[in-house]
Amino acid sequence: MKRTSEAAFETAIEAFLLGNGYTRVDGQGFDRERAIFPDEALAFIRATQGKVWEKLEALHGEQTGARVLESLCKWLDTHGALATLRHGFKCFGRTLRIAFFRPAHGLNPELEARYQANRLGLTRQLHFSPKAEKSLDVVLSVNGIPMVTLELKNPLTGQTAANAIHQYRHDRNPREPIFEFTKRTLVHFAVDTEEAYMATRLASSSTYFLPFNRGMDGGAGNPPDPEGRNYKTAYLWEEILQRDSLLDLFARFLHLDAEEKTTDDGKKVRKESLIFPRYHQLQAVRRMVAAAASEGVGHNYLVEHSAGSGKSNTIAWLAHRLSSLHNAQDERLFDSVVVITDRVVLDRQLQNTIYQFDHRQGVVQKIDEDSRQLAEALEAGVPIIITTLQKFPFVSGQLAKLGEERGEGGKSHLPARKYAVIIDEAHSSQSGETATELKGVLGGAELRRKAQEMAEEEGELERLFRSMAKRGHQPNISFFAFTATPKHKTLAIFGRNGEPFHRYTMRQAIEEGFIEDVLKSYVTYKTYYKLIKKAEDDPNVECKKAAKALARFMRLHPHNIGQKTEVMVEHFQHFTRHKIGGHAKAMVVTGSRLEAVRYKQEFDRYIQEKGYPIKSLVAFSGAVEDDKIPEKSYTEVEMNDGLKEKELPDTFAKPDFRVLLVAEKYQTGFDQPLLHTMYVDKRLAGIQAVQTLSRLNRTHPLKDDTFVLDFVNEPGEIQEAFRQYYVGSVMGEQVDPDKLYEVKAELDASGVYLQTEVVEFARVFFAPKRRQSPGDHKVMNAILDQAVARFVQLQSTEEAEAELWRGKLQAFRNLYSFLSQVIPYQDSDLEKLFTYLRHLALKLPKRKSGPGYQFDEEIELDYYRLQKISEGSICLNEGYAKPLDGPREVGSGMVREEHVSLSRLIDIINQRFGGELNEADQLFFDQIAEAASLNESLRQAAEVNSLDKFQLVFRQVLESLFIERMELNEELFSDYMGKPEMQELVSKWLGHQVYDRLLVSKKVSNRGDQA
Repeated sequence: MKRTSEAAFETAIEAFLLGNGYTRVDGQGFDRERAIFPDEALAFIRATQGKVWEKLEALHGEQTGARVLESLCKWLDTHGALATLRHGFKCFGRTLRIAFFRPAHGLNPELEARYQANRLGLTRQLHFSPKAEKSLDVVLSVNGIPMVTLELKNPLTGQTAANAIHQYRHDRNPREPIFEFTKRTLVHFAVDTEEAYMATRLASSSTYFLPFNRGMDGGAGNPPDPEGRNYKTAYLWEEILQRDSLLDLFARFLHLDAEEKTTDDGKKVRKESLIFPRYHQLQAVRRMVAAAASEGVGHNYLVEHSAGSGKSNTIAWLAHRLSSLHNAQDERLFDSVVVITDRVVLDRQLQNTIYQFDHRQGVVQKIDEDSRQLAEALEAGVPIIITTLQKFPFVSGQLAKLGEERGEGGKSHLPARKYAVIIDEAHSSQSGETATELKGVLGGAELRRKAQEMAEEEGELERLFRSMAKRGHQPNISFFAFTATPKHKTLAIFGRNGEPFHRYTMRQAIEEGFIEDVLKSYVTYKTYYKLIKKAEDDPNVECKKAAKALARFMRLHPHNIGQKTEVMVEHFQHFTRHKIGGHAKAMVVTGSRLEAVRYKQEFDRYIQEKGYPIKSLVAFSGAVEDDKIPEKSYTEVEMNDGLKEKELPDTFAKPDFRVLLVAEKYQTGFDQPLLHTMYVDKRLAGIQAVQTLSRLNRTHPLKDDTFVLDFVNEPGEIQEAFRQYYVGSVMGEQVDPDKLYEVKAELDASGVYLQTEVVEFARVFFAPKRRQSPGDHKVMNAILDQAVARFVQLQSTEEAEAELWRGKLQAFRNLYSFLSQVIPYQDSDLEKLFTYLRHLALKLPKRKSGPGYQFDEEIELDYYRLQKISEGSICLNEGYAKPLDGPREVGSGMVREEHVSLSRLIDIINQRFGGELNEADQLFFDQIAEAASLNESLRQAAEVNSLDKFQLVFRQVLESLFIERMELNEELFSDYMGKPEMQELVSKWLGHQVYDRLLVSKKVSNRGDQA
């Protein structure tokens, strides 16, 4: 066996697991129809539940095994593998268990013995299908039930985890019994020696794989083994899949999440997903639990986890673990776990999750009434209590009342109990008097005793000392504080030597694709103004009118809300509206509540005047007095036509509401993945800047960028605010449009790709829906492969040169994706090249000197294609300045300069001939018009003839141009040749276009001659 082969990698994993509690299970014993190892399952049940087996045997005799398997498989198919593993199954009225999990304490030796009896099996090259002989590299089973699959790749043989992902998507039928969602295998790993990815549901090409990596230097990926002895991904089998760890995952981490989601078009759908912790979540929970068990009560733990880290789940897992945690002496560590959060979803999530683990009600109580309810829950010692911080100041009074009601006198403190307090978004919770009250309430009898001692020594008032004591460290309370953006004070209170206990950085979340990088397309108004002004005179911006239209709304210093509203609405209408498949939304951050009122009035007035299909909502608290009209005030509900405050997030999620204007609301904790653009008209600094701009960072399958237009702040300040939390933050502010053309020219000149390949790729990619075919993917790949081959050639001779070229490709992509949100390029060549390079980048081989990964290419390609076709972004000359009007009659009197753009020709053909011509066809016409403009005989004809006479010459040339390009668009070519009326229309229309172009170029050259 070659030491670099996949099999050698497989053997290394097998050797470790077999040496650490797994046994080898022969694939021959696998029942492919029922997706189970029957002998393993029966052997486990007989060995651990002999008495029940005997009773069943008395009933069924030789058929006992068959009956038990029948019941087990039926139960697995009905209730799912996870519930069956946790709670067992029924067989003729008897409950049988198919796994035993480690108890929270070691008080019962019989339970421990049963736990040790679990049979964890490993099978290599398992032939799993009843219909075919395909095999899985490694399958891990628990007592005969297959639970985990692994596809392994070795980069030294030219394959990476990306190939494994492709295999799961395209070569693993999700309807095979072994892959059916929740019924058998629960997690699938795509692994190579460098990186690991996991999915919990196979769904063909839509299968969603998450990175399962440790992170390196604050970013994505995995660090090398410090001693240089092992694979970078060894943590997967040595730590995660290790026997005790895997059983712990099934017992206490995996859970089925069913949530109601509102789709982009406003419908509510129920979506089930199986949650398997990401690496950082698992590591954080396990480390905190282990530290709490060894350190005891009275310590602080700060968790700095970025947005996109899955904090709600991490908190749920931690709360559950802490509520049943025992120390080395088998004593329960905490009497109650108190979760302090403002997240509405967290209580539902916690209750559902914990019920799945324990099948017990009453473990979790949400305090949704008043402080009395909180006092009762604390007094009763409810295991997990979810509340807000604001209820604590009143608890002492409520405890006194409860005592009086029971005739115990006014006892205003709790008995001495031990608490774990989990604080969600620590910086907004931990400071101030309220948090002191929390310590005061939970400090209980012990705090009172300490205060009395101090008072006796000093001869002072006991209350004063109680107030002093509760500000300090409480020996009966452990704090677990979660935040994405810790302030200095948070680190001082909860950190250890000013450092968090566990960290998952914003950079890693961005690099792993869990959140968007909101700074990439951040631009100040000053820069935006310069770019638009420059675009007006840019010879490469073909559509001058669009640039002029935008420039018309620009003031160098827009000082009033009316002027800013024009800029915002026009930018939204021209750029943002088409994003995220035409569903993108924007937020306007205003400087005060009165400004929010004025913006709402101005937005509604301007949008109505323009007839744009945009609806806005406003959010501010309380009533705002009008500074111009006496005794006139405004409220959010009234300005939103009676919409209740609580209903605003759900209403804003509906498709017709596109802009949300806010004043001090929805700037933290508001999750709306369709938010794409933010207009900032408010001073922002430090943590507030990070939190506000981060409203845009939620991901969506169709979202590939974001945009911030800032009227007030300095880019340096914003960058500085982010740098604290994200070392790699780079802003889109210092961008020069000329650089784009410079880079494009260098890329074009390199010879790695040919212009014809770019055009051909765009033709297939932008084909209208009715012309797309399953073969498109193959064709596009074949086109890209030509450039890949040249790149490989360059890489083999001059690697440094090849890497420089790759860097330029990336630079072009970054520049174009930013600038195209500001400048209406409408230059089909740029859009075509951008699309082509975006996909070429995915196929280029990684650096020889180190691995680089590109995943999800099919999905990215499909989504991107869907988005571009839906937004029509390659529609070159759509009139941006005016609302689109319908097709005009051919031959209507037109001023020369104002000739109708080519997209109009498509509209008229579609209307006249019932066609479905689209972007690709428009490109085809565009190319023909371009080629005709360069034709010498046509140029001469235009100089000496009127338009009518020119048309006769043009008709003949046009036919030959069509024939030359027939293979670029065969369907359009055959339509053109076969329909004389269409020939007539296209010929007249294009002739008019080309004649105008040639006359304009003649005038320009004449002026040059005179000069």
